[in-house]
Amino acid sequence: MNGHAPVMLAEVLDAVRPQDGARYVDGTFGGGGYTRAILDAARCSVVAIDRDPDAIARGQDLEKRYGGRLTLIAGNLSEMNSLLAETGEAQTDGVVLDLGVSSFQFDEAERGFSFREDGPLDMRMSKSGPSAADIVNTADEATLTDILRRFGEERQAKRIARAIIAARPLTRTRELADLVSKALGPAAARLPIHPATRTFQALRIYVNDELGELERGLAAAERVLKTGGRLAVVAFHSLEDRIVKQFFAKRSKAPATSRHAPEARAAHMQTFRLVWSGARTPRPEEIARNPRARSARLRAAERTALAA
Repeated sequence: MNGHAPVMLAEVLDAVRPQDGARYVDGTFGGGGYTRAILDAARCSVVAIDRDPDAIARGQDLEKRYGGRLTLIAGNLSEMNSLLAETGEAQTDGVVLDLGVSSFQFDEAERGFSFREDGPLDMRMSKSGPSAADIVNTADEATLTDILRRFGEERQAKRIARAIIAARPLTRTRELADLVSKALGPAAARLPIHPATRTFQALRIYVNDELGELERGLAAAERVLKTGGRLAVVAFHSLEDRIVKQFFAKRSKAPATSRHAPEARAAHMQTFRLVWSGARTPRPEEIARNPRARSARLRAAERTALAA
């Protein structure tokens, strides 16, 4: 998660290798932790993007502090290439993506991302478009079941969907959390996570099209990175990490040689090389300081000279 304590900060800096005179993109600005660290590590510049208008507003003082080396832009990471082009320079030496909900969003009850405190059932990162309440109160059983199963990996998706429909309208986070807990029964209360965790995750991902944004954002990063530029991605759950892993695997895999299918070989050229094999995870001491880091996975790759 973005926000107050950037996860695996040293490892991200190791992956991106900030250099004097270089230009970087923080595609998920959030609380600005990675942006600050990059700007402090070298006499470089950063273009920071975030779809949340609150994040952009919070970053204004930071933008002034770095005297022209930081440019804040409101927008989606999937629009990275067009947003970067608008600044006058379409290429970058590195891209950092820190996926998921920010600590600021999660901790502010009025944003509706968490059931720890009661708030409106909102969950919109951009504060625009249909809210979680809109989805919960209008989707049919099959759609709700699919959302919960696909994006929350919730085994009891159908049971929860039926309970939601029977209790509609639902407008508050605590109201939905209590409903899910009741629908899953006493056994769910003994689980290590709150019974509503997967439901809230699923709705948040769906409302913000987070997985679609990630797929498009990775492709955009591929287009804007210079040869030798690096992409570092921090993911917090398996759905995100799987997309990143598969993207890097596909883009870094050596093409199979075949004289019978030259066009297939050309379609799978290596546009990235892995910085290291697999994913890095937080050190135990970081998890002790910041429990939210425990599920983080960092993957990194370096851009080759081949066209995207």
